[in-house]
Amino acid sequence: MAEKKHNDIMEDLRNQSDEELVISLANERRKMYEMKARHVTKQLDNTVVIPQTRKQIARILTIQRERTGR
Repeated sequence: MAEKKHNDIMEDLRNQSDEELVISLANERRKMYEMKARHVTKQLDNTVVIPQTRKQIARILTIQRERTGR
């Protein structure tokens, strides 16, 4: 299955409500914490997901800042 493009990801995030964004952010941060722990203990096979998750967190924070007017 093809990866989603950046514009598609941003559009999906923009269509989410504020509450859904908060939940998505919490889920991504939890996933990042778990991946970092697995990476330190050498249990993470695909290390590419760490920067991908970090970028997803940044995207969510960007949408939230856009909505607050900053």
